[in-house]
Amino acid sequence: MDYGLKGKCAIVTGGGSGIGAAAVELLLQEGANVAVSYIVDEENVLKRIDELNGKYEAKAIPVFNDVSSQDSDEKLISEVLGKFGGIDILVNSAGIWPTAYVREMELEAFRKTLDINLLGPFILSKLLVNYWIEKKKKGKIINVVSQAAFHGSTSGHAHYAASKAGLVGFTVSLAREVAPYGINVTAVAPGIVRSPMNEEVLNDPKRVDAYLARIPLRRVAEPEDVAKTIAFLASCQADYITGATIDVTGGMLMR
Repeated sequence: MDYGLKGKCAIVTGGGSGIGAAAVELLLQEGANVAVSYIVDEENVLKRIDELNGKYEAKAIPVFNDVSSQDSDEKLISEVLGKFGGIDILVNSAGIWPTAYVREMELEAFRKTLDINLLGPFILSKLLVNYWIEKKKKGKIINVVSQAAFHGSTSGHAHYAASKAGLVGFTVSLAREVAPYGINVTAVAPGIVRSPMNEEVLNDPKRVDAYLARIPLRRVAEPEDVAKTIAFLASCQADYITGATIDVTGGMLMR
């Protein structure tokens, strides 16, 4: 199947690990150049990008970026435009998953979670939507949300669930606004995914068993499981999909 991504340019936030890193590699495989937005683990991110650039014809570039800062996001876009000459796809994958029950949650922790998980996608989406409209270009935005946006959290992640629920609402609202300009905005909702963000949970057999009991397909997702849906939504094969959140939870969500 031709995904129509050859020669396109994508920005993937949180592209240094987990779902974001898997999406970066799949987009490169399909011929898209990719800007990898990262803020932690620089040494490993740079090493991984060197490996990918030796493996694929399309190219990846690393860009240090704080998604919650408008100045940083503007510099990111400027650097990508300078390198690749255009931007066609935005994957908002950067996120944090802190743990605290509401009765003990610090105000700053709640704010930081919303800043990274919700404010970041808003800033980058706004900047790119304005760029695409000005240039009369079509574009794709894919937001990584979560099953927690719909089920909530019973394990100390209310701030995370709230941020992802907000991102679902933002996805639908923005999709309605920009559809007339040929810009598609979608989301993908993972469940429990094997990634550095939840490494501690996955090293606890009791907690893993509790999650598996909620997953009809009875396995924890690999980052590639989610990345495949991201690549599809970024492709020409998904040109008639907008405003939708695709369930990639192994059946946890089924909505």
